[in-house]
This record gives sequence, C-alpha cells and structure tokens, in this order.
Amino acid sequence: MPRRVEDFTVGDAPSLDALARRLAAGGGFSAKGVAEGVELLAGILGDPEMTTFLSFPAAPMATGLRGVLTELVRDGLVEAVITTCGTLDHDVARAYRPYLHGEWDLDDAALHRRHLYRLGNVVIPEANYGPVVERTVQRLLDRLWARGVRRISSRDLGWALGEALGPKRGAGSLLRAAYERKVPVFVPGILDGAVGSQLWLFWQRHKELQLDLFSDEQAISDLVFEAKRSGAVMIGGGISKHHTIWWNQFRGGLDAALYLTTAVEWDGSLSGARTREAVSWGKVKPTARHQTVEGDATVLLPLMVGAARERLRTGHPRREGGRTRRPPGTLK
Repeated sequence: MPRRVEDFTVGDAPSLDALARRLAAGGGFSAKGVAEGVELLAGILGDPEMTTFLSFPAAPMATGLRGVLTELVRDGLVEAVITTCGTLDHDVARAYRPYLHGEWDLDDAALHRRHLYRLGNVVIPEANYGPVVERTVQRLLDRLWARGVRRISSRDLGWALGEALGPKRGAGSLLRAAYERKVPVFVPGILDGAVGSQLWLFWQRHKELQLDLFSDEQAISDLVFEAKRSGAVMIGGGISKHHTIWWNQFRGGLDAALYLTTAVEWDGSLSGARTREAVSWGKVKPTARHQTVEGDATVLLPLMVGAARERLRTGHPRREGGRTRRPPGTLK
C-alpha cells in the first residue's frame, strides 16, 4: 500500500528529531531525502561496531559548521577524519583570530586593497590568516626539530597542532578535540594549503625533514581492514571523499554511506557522483545502506546531527558518549 503524503506543522516548536520525522511524513522532494539521511546517520553513529569515517573539505571550517564537525570528534562519534590542508589552516587561524560575516556580492577588488579575503560570504582579514598560521606552524616545527623529529605524518602533525593550541585556546578546535580523543586527522593533500606551505618553507632550512605520508596510508589501511563494519559521513567531495571511498574499496566497500553535496551529477565529477555510482566501483557495498542528500551542509548537517543524536539518546543510547580508542602514534 503506498504511503500517504501527510501535511505537517512546526508551530509547536518540535524537537529536531520530531521535525525530521515530520519531514519524512511530508514525503516531498528534498525533505524526504533529509529525513531518510537522519535515519541513516543515526544508524551509523549509533553502531558500536562500526568504524566511522568523517570526510569534508576545508570551506566548512571557515563557518559555524566547524562546531558541529568538532562535536562529532569530541564526543567520540567518529573514528577518523579525512580532510584537506585548509581544514588545518582555518582551525588554527580561528583559534587565535576571528573570521567575519560578509556578503556574496562584496566588491572583491576593494576587499583586496583592504587586505581582506572573501570565502563565499565570510570575510577573513589577511592578518587573521596567513601570519597566524605561519607563526604557529614554524614555532611548532622548531620545537619538534629540537626534539629530534625528522619525519612527520599528517596525522601526527594534526595532533601536534591540537596539543600546541592547549585546552583553553583549543576549546573550539577540531584538531584539539582530535588530539584529546586520539582520533586521527588524515590530510592526503597536505601541501595544498597554508600549513603545507609552512612545511615547505621549514624544509628549505631543514632538508632532513620528511613527510611520512606512507604512515598515514598504513594507518588508514589498518582502520579499514580491522573494521567489523565500515561507515562514512561525507560532506562535499574532492580528495577527502575519494580517499574515504577509495580505501574502503579494498575491504569490499562501505557498509553504510551518507553523502551531503550541492554538486551536480551530470558533469561526471566525483563531487557530483551519488553514492549509488560508488557501488559500481566496489567502494560502497551493493548491500549497504547509502543515501545522497542534496543541499548545503551548513544548513542540513546541524539539523541532521541534532536529530540523529536525539534519536540515539531516546532509542539507541549504546554508542552515545564515545568509545575507548587506541593510544596515539609516535612521532619519528
């Protein structure tokens, strides 16, 4: 029997979970996809035997969504983060200096004259970005060098940055949360950003320094092959998404995959590829629960995470609060 479309109201200020259930009952267009995504997300985050990967590009870290991403790490709901170098850049910069509200249609030439960067409708003063990252990274690398560190993986670098921020300055930092929880943050494109540029500059004076990316890959491999079940929450595409699904291909594919994107499918891009396409590559199992939700993650992810966590607290509390993790790696 086909399910009937039901009208819903919001005047009684329902909880996020109740709102998601009402979207499901409404049955129409993107609302239904969001509601189905909440159900899948609750299943992924609530499964104590699932190794969960969180992947996203850097741009959300320049927005308030940084708080939600940090929450997932801090509260022990994911086992690994795969992201881009800009995530380190923005997380470090915002630990020291603020980013500002802007508009989409600001005069970019005028902003350039005033030493202001525009990232969508966020404005970043030049002094709040590059110089902050440079000071933080160079001081950290000097300390590591003095300790005899000659090889460093992106995972170790992320934890070292999180440790260096300290508990007070790093209170809202994803890297600090990852360091405290010992959740690895993998950055396969580590040189493509301000932190990467600082690594290169440091290398100009310390040619013995090596980036140990093979160690990162081994750690991802261990997570993948030791997983009883493997799941992924993927925000946007690019190298972060691809590294997540690529590695899970070697274990026969993800058991669960949730993907949020604004990209179109018809240009053939990875960012636009729906999760069903990954089934053909063996990156998502044919038997997996998977869902692509179309829309802006800065709007949808807070709603979906909030609703999923409410659902976990009321119906599936077994994972809420996180799990015990393996000890951190050792800098070499």
